[in-house]
Amino acid sequence: MKNFIFDVDGTLINTYEMYMPAMIDVLAKYGYTYSPEEAERMKHDLFGITGKDALVISQIPEDQHEAILADWFKLSYEREDRTTIFPGVEDTLAKLANRPGTSLAVATSKLGAEYQEHIAAKFAFAKNFKTAVTFDDVKHGKPAPDMIQVALKRLGNTDLSEAVYVGDTVNDLLAAHAAGIKFAAALYGSGDKDKLADADFMLTSPEQLLDLVDCKIK
Repeated sequence: MKNFIFDVDGTLINTYEMYMPAMIDVLAKYGYTYSPEEAERMKHDLFGITGKDALVISQIPEDQHEAILADWFKLSYEREDRTTIFPGVEDTLAKLANRPGTSLAVATSKLGAEYQEHIAAKFAFAKNFKTAVTFDDVKHGKPAPDMIQVALKRLGNTDLSEAVYVGDTVNDLLAAHAAGIKFAAALYGSGDKDKLADADFMLTSPEQLLDLVDCKIK
């Protein structure tokens, strides 16, 4: 593997405590309350997809989506201090980036300004990426392959067999395979092993990505 493309939330950084309790709190503000068991299930099932999709799945009326999303986004970033980097991510990215002939990129559902302000400006590991493809760079987000295809083009990749997308959700998996490349499931994050059974590689730690360079894991 020579080209490594990464999702962000649930793959590089753990934003679960930033986003998901905030979702439940904001929905309660709009009159949608859930038992503790229901709330936990919702937080687990809806993490890693777009906010819009989460509201659709939760059967929230469409005419409330804009207001709820605005409040959810605002409250989440008030809790940004709850975000942590997954152990091993920083060291792994640095080692991959320093390998001859190896290039790194990001393909994330975040908007460009959001990525620049809250990821690139705050996490030193972002310097290892040759490019970052965000939602506003494409017509269709994941599970469509658009973001990955743009990343591959920017990296100058011509051999799809040498590229892998690293993510933690089914949409990440579907996007990678639709783009014709391998998928590595970040099980150390929020990845659900059962839902990601079709992944080409199962990662229990970021460090295992170093083995992909030499094809040591299957």
